[in-house]
Amino acid sequence: MSKIKIYWLCQIGGWSLFGFANIFTYYIQRNTLDHTDILGELLQIIFYIGSTHFLRHLIKKGNWVTISPLKLIPMALLADLVLGLANYLFLLALFFVFGALIPTVELKSINIFLGILGPTTMYFLWSLLYFSFHYFYQYNQSLKYEAVINEIELQHLKTQLNPHFIFNALNSIRGLVDENPAKSKSAITHLSNILRNSLLMDKKKFIDFEEEMAIVKDYLELESIRYEERLRVSYDISQQTKGIKVPPMMMQTLVENGIKHGISHLKEGGEIKIYAGINHNQLVINIRNSGQYVNGKKPEGGYGLINTQKRLELIYGNSAQMTIANESDKMVLTEIKIPIQVEKPPAQNLPKTG
Repeated sequence: MSKIKIYWLCQIGGWSLFGFANIFTYYIQRNTLDHTDILGELLQIIFYIGSTHFLRHLIKKGNWVTISPLKLIPMALLADLVLGLANYLFLLALFFVFGALIPTVELKSINIFLGILGPTTMYFLWSLLYFSFHYFYQYNQSLKYEAVINEIELQHLKTQLNPHFIFNALNSIRGLVDENPAKSKSAITHLSNILRNSLLMDKKKFIDFEEEMAIVKDYLELESIRYEERLRVSYDISQQTKGIKVPPMMMQTLVENGIKHGISHLKEGGEIKIYAGINHNQLVINIRNSGQYVNGKKPEGGYGLINTQKRLELIYGNSAQMTIANESDKMVLTEIKIPIQVEKPPAQNLPKTG
């Protein structure tokens, strides 16, 4: 069940239960109940649902969940008090319009105070439940995120540090030592960068896009030595992408997937084309690789696409998109669209709750 469905189920069910409890209390106290009591309580239930939904709108629009508790508490209390006053005025309006809807209304100081305090308390309890649900949800999402990151790191280390990878890289470098010493030194640098990023990735949720591209280029430079003319690489990176934050190792994982499950199986080799640009306030990344994608078939060891999809869902919710499809008979297109983040994002940048 989606968060928005849970939200409306709690809204309608919770306030309806509260209203029916009030109706039952009226009946117990007076041993009688007429249609005006029921109508008045139904109208108040509707007002509670509408006013708390409006409060939710303010919370989401103002991004209150990122505000420190010292600032949030007085803001929430003030909002609850204002809604409590609005609720009391709404009840007065009902009384003056329908009269019998409210048994007794005496405009005395103590009655006014209690009339405002009651609904304010209900709004306070609603706010407490809303923020508690949000923070518990965020905590749960954080645990899921850490689990996915650990899985990604494990799979990445298996890929980068397995004997075949080390052997192939070192064998390629060995062949360059006498033939092209300068290129062999450069290859050793690329290899050390890859191993360092694999071993020292510190679970950052975001890095600069330039850093991510540097990781990708190190990997492709090293693979170019291994595949030689069988691997052709091209870049089309917009200057507008500078400073944008992205999840670390995301692109490298997808590029590696394209080589491992695409180009490596082609006798004549193939191409890797990387495009990155801005469109409608989103970072758009296109990774094209020679080969064919079989939808629904997971290659052996092919966890890269699954884990990348999980990360995007946990970080951005429905705001990010990832698709992979055959663009032509000889080319696979992997496309990612994520919201633009230039400044350092919040520590908990996870999907918003309902």
